[in-house]
Amino acid sequence: MPDVSSSADTDPKPTPPEPPDFDACCGNGCDPCIFDLHDMAMDDYRKALKAWEARQAPPPAQG
Repeated sequence: MPDVSSSADTDPKPTPPEPPDFDACCGNGCDPCIFDLHDMAMDDYRKALKAWEARQAPPPAQG
């Protein structure tokens, strides 16, 4: 059985970006707004998480 902790050390699970503080938005309609930047970072995180989960999946059973 493979050592899961070893795999986690070499291929750590992605972590989501910290959401911006609601008070950090200036309200001037910036393009991109800090919330837009967070949404883009979340998209990147979701892609990275999906790829990580695929790498962590056990190999198909031989049979």
